[in-house]
Amino acid sequence: MFEALIVSQILLWIAVILLTVLCLALARQVGVLHERVAPAGALSMNETLKVGSKAPLVPVKTIDGDDLKIGIANKKSRSTLLFFLSPDCPICKTLLPTVRSVLSREADWVDGVLASDGGLEAIHRDIRKRNKMEATAYVLSEELGRAYSVSKLPYAVLIDEKGLIASMGMVNSREHIESLFEAKEHGVASLQEFMTNRANVVKNGGVE
Repeated sequence: MFEALIVSQILLWIAVILLTVLCLALARQVGVLHERVAPAGALSMNETLKVGSKAPLVPVKTIDGDDLKIGIANKKSRSTLLFFLSPDCPICKTLLPTVRSVLSREADWVDGVLASDGGLEAIHRDIRKRNKMEATAYVLSEELGRAYSVSKLPYAVLIDEKGLIASMGMVNSREHIESLFEAKEHGVASLQEFMTNRANVVKNGGVE
């Protein structure tokens, strides 16, 4: 009986050691996989507009009564982030604090415009107020959405100071929104393109 107890204890410790080794090996593989997976950027679903092309010029009026011309070159060398949303889109509401944070961080060179295709103005005012974005322009315009071929929400477009589309795509997370700025910084259409170009350079033994 005593010998059986000792054997069972030995087998139990062996099982624990093997399980620990397997967990460490799995953790290592997860780390390797994480390094190999490129960060996911905004998903561009626009077949009409292309990054680098002239942004559609659309005159609009904000809910505060101010006139804006979306897509025009900015004489003050400022870019514009268009964030398309809808009161019925839960992800849009979840991302608004991120949009506010990004616009605050990049306030030296980026202006923000919240855009929707319509609905009760009071609802949009409430959305802006609850997210503490009263200083951000808010536009209700079906024409603006059509001009930028917005089919799914939330969607964002970064227009540079020259009135050119710097980056754009469907955004479902903070990472997606951040990728719009990363793409502009690296001069590529998307973060995926940057990672692909970088991988090709490394593969060919070149120097970035």
